[in-house]
Amino acid sequence: MIAGLAATAGIAGQLLDPFSPARLVAVAAAVAGVALVVTALAVWGVEGRAAAAPADERAGRTVPFREALAGVWAEPEARRFTVFVFVSMLAYNTQDLILEPFAGLVFGMTVGQSTALAGVQHGGVFAGMVLVAVLGTAVGGRRLGSLRAWAVGGCVASAAALLALAVGGLAGPGFPLRAVVFALGVANGAFAVAAIGSMMALAGSGQERREGTRMGLWGAAQALGFGLGGFAGTAAVDAARALTASPASAYAAVFAGEAVLFLASAALAAWATRPSQAGPRPQPAHPVADGYAAAGLAAR
Repeated sequence: MIAGLAATAGIAGQLLDPFSPARLVAVAAAVAGVALVVTALAVWGVEGRAAAAPADERAGRTVPFREALAGVWAEPEARRFTVFVFVSMLAYNTQDLILEPFAGLVFGMTVGQSTALAGVQHGGVFAGMVLVAVLGTAVGGRRLGSLRAWAVGGCVASAAALLALAVGGLAGPGFPLRAVVFALGVANGAFAVAAIGSMMALAGSGQERREGTRMGLWGAAQALGFGLGGFAGTAAVDAARALTASPASAYAAVFAGEAVLFLASAALAAWATRPSQAGPRPQPAHPVADGYAAAGLAAR
């Protein structure tokens, strides 16, 4: 996913200059066409394999969805992790739709250059994912930090990069925008892949086997936070620009607010992944190792 975002942004950015509405439509249509073909190839034969798969052999009655969801929500770890996923994804995507206008309005970038800047960020995200997968799996025979530490550290580093963007917008030309955007991407990727690893490690925990329901709950929280973040970022910029005549000040206020969200996400990451005090329950055999394996898979 991240590699696709980075490649598309970089290529589309090159093709958009010199900008015209007709060129924008042509590039967007080409990207959509490629996405449609890739998606068709990705799902080719999936339904057939699913139909041929053996039926669930676990004993017990079929549990209605509402009952299963209520049971998962009653688990402290699942509930805490849901809150963390929502807030962190809200913070993650708040800048997504405003970074390119920010680069154009404050730093005078063309449409193509600002689109390519998004590719720089997503390239950083991919690098951050690989960094956590490599350092977290094994360096010199030992892991460097836990998934919890990587998630917290990634959120804090993301907040620092956003504060740097806020200051950089006020500083104006000469600010190393591309370097800071890449650093933001690296921090985002580190926290995201650690969160994915934690999710995989926590999916099998709980009083009953409800892995699918837990993953669905966290996926819904991710989607809601991600979608709301894009809307909230643009709405916040519009509101800030109505209060100040300076575009740089408006964007600085929104980036600072997003940094606060990331700091809250760091606190939630530490809170959400602490062991439950609810009593004994089944745990994955090696939750940290399984989580890092998931992180490596996500990075690949």
